[in-house]
Amino acid sequence: MPKAVKLSDIAQRLGVSTVTVSKALSGQKGVSEEMREKIRQLADEMGYVKTVVSEKSMQRKSYTIGVIVAERYLEENKSFYWSLYQQTAQCGLQKNCFTMLEVIGFEEERSQQLPKMVTEEKIEAIIIMGSFKMEYVRFLNRNVRIPMVFFDAIGCDGDCDAVVSNNMMGAYQMTNYLFELGHQKIGFVGTRLATASIDDRFFGYMKAAMEHGMEVEDGWLIDDRDKETGLNDPIVYLRLPVKNMPTAFFCNNDMVALMLIRKLQDNGYRVPEDISVVGFDNFLTESYNQIGITTYAINVKEMAKRVVHIAIHKLENSDYSSGVYMIAGQFIERESAKRVGPPVPFV
Repeated sequence: MPKAVKLSDIAQRLGVSTVTVSKALSGQKGVSEEMREKIRQLADEMGYVKTVVSEKSMQRKSYTIGVIVAERYLEENKSFYWSLYQQTAQCGLQKNCFTMLEVIGFEEERSQQLPKMVTEEKIEAIIIMGSFKMEYVRFLNRNVRIPMVFFDAIGCDGDCDAVVSNNMMGAYQMTNYLFELGHQKIGFVGTRLATASIDDRFFGYMKAAMEHGMEVEDGWLIDDRDKETGLNDPIVYLRLPVKNMPTAFFCNNDMVALMLIRKLQDNGYRVPEDISVVGFDNFLTESYNQIGITTYAINVKEMAKRVVHIAIHKLENSDYSSGVYMIAGQFIERESAKRVGPPVPFV
């Protein structure tokens, strides 16, 4: 008995998504007439038989959406992405969608392997959460045939659908806050070129520094992680300046801010009495630290809601594109920074 022809068989032959084939054969919108006719002709040639099950499947309004994230972001001390995924899963359920998480290991990323849930056709759309190496992102763009949305990162060439926090302007606001407290020597903590979000936050820091006429010394730019693996190591990194110590630091995230505070304390500095420290994200619980960290809170709930919304719309309309959707956060003042003088004026 010959093997039954599946929608995915037709999709693979034409280089389109299974959803596109489903829409074409069920008469739904979102497929051009030219493509619809190609799909119908190929379906007849291949002997595709529409079953009762497939009809129901094509008419359903729920979807299975995959989420991939690099393994380096799910260490115990980087639980921000766990909370991001949990919020995405909750938003998906509210839209009658099921989400699946797959963790991409460093070797899988390096050797450019497709996620298993893609190769096994378990999902209908995919959300890329967090930054991956440029080569891997380009590999995904070339080989993934289902709708794709970037989350807390932007595709390598910017020509993509993505939901991100307003990283640059948030960092600009946090650095300006330190200038308003009278600080004139402000350092930045974060390994540049490690992730797109760190780079954007560095640019926000530099914009504020230039506007206030602050010359940034090399020793004030402190790495926090390995550029390739993304792994934090406070012993190897977080090297404090030997001379001309800043009076304040802007850290690219709250966990790094916490590690810096502990490093400063180990070296005899008091926070905020001697040195002020501010962070980004607002995901640390009180059990992590003894001092409240002034930070820029990412609107995780709204970001998750928006990324699910975009994924569903891309599934229901193959021509839909949102572009890059940027969501503002909120400044939260706590105890980790103090005033040291009058505000530093703009140049």
